[in-house]
Amino acid sequence: MITRLVKLSFKAEHCKEFEEYFTEICDQIESREGCLGVRLFSEAHDSGVFFTLSQWEHDDYLQAYRQSDLFGEVWPKVKKWMKAKPEAWTVNELKSP
Repeated sequence: MITRLVKLSFKAEHCKEFEEYFTEICDQIESREGCLGVRLFSEAHDSGVFFTLSQWEHDDYLQAYRQSDLFGEVWPKVKKWMKAKPEAWTVNELKSP
């Protein structure tokens, strides 16, 4: 299993729009083959910064999503609302509770 963590910084006027859009598309992302779940977090001290955390059975599933029509629709829409370049990490869990 891998975890994908993406930091997204939005212009203030687009934060609510992003949250609403994420709610609309979350189920579609989670229904992708190999997706184990998607979560959205906001930075505690900066309401314009969000983090998405998605878990995938294997990196191949993540890459298939990134090449999908769904990603091709979502990413250009969300990207235009950002105030900074997104940052992303794909990580392996080393220890769990």
